[in-house]
Amino acid sequence: MSDTSRILIGIPVYNEAASVPDVIEAVRGYGCDVLVVDDGSTDETPMLLARQPVEVARHAVNRGYGRSMQDMIRWACCGSYDWLITMDCDRQHEPESIPAFIEAIERNDADVISGSRYLDVHPENDAPPEDRRSTNRLITQELNARLDLSITDAFCGFKAYRSRACGPLELDADGYDFPMQFWVQAVAAELRIVELPVRLIYNDPNRSFGGPLDDVEVRRRHYEATLHRELLRCSDRLPTTALAGLDPAPADLVSD
Repeated sequence: MSDTSRILIGIPVYNEAASVPDVIEAVRGYGCDVLVVDDGSTDETPMLLARQPVEVARHAVNRGYGRSMQDMIRWACCGSYDWLITMDCDRQHEPESIPAFIEAIERNDADVISGSRYLDVHPENDAPPEDRRSTNRLITQELNARLDLSITDAFCGFKAYRSRACGPLELDADGYDFPMQFWVQAVAAELRIVELPVRLIYNDPNRSFGGPLDDVEVRRRHYEATLHRELLRCSDRLPTTALAGLDPAPADLVSD
């Protein structure tokens, strides 16, 4: 672990009793402080977390992935951590990749270090569900075209955030559309972005996104609507390509 950077590892969880103890034990082995945000779990997750020597923040009800991300960024800033590394608890992010993120942090040439499941082809990669891969590909292509980016994976939650760079961002997307808002604001704030290859693991190809978002077309439109609203909101700080052909009042198929 870096001698100069204070690093917090943040893990959002929701009904993940089957994996919480093992994942936390593995993560703690890397010597960083750990924060778990329990997003209103209704299974044994809260009881299991109470036995773990980590910080726990709990939502009384399920508030969404994006809200957990916002909470972790705020916690890192308020706790004077230099960096926040976020990873999921469903065994789709390998704790063994944490040292690679720490090495990238120590190079001190980025504000966002974003895991990518598509940057390199790992021989043990799983095949992603086609609907999720196609949605990721389409959204990533639009982000790159509009924001002059060259990322390969718009949705990977395995990331490292420089606290002082990401703390001022005005993030309020509470759901799975959080990355759409984050990428736009990161570019508007001129943050330095690099990608880091991580393994492509899918343990639950039939995972529910909740309600209407289980429909792939509705989900894609929801992501696009959030992206387009954020582009319009930040238009004065974005490349001229950002608003090309954009509807000035993007419609969403999912109500807030």
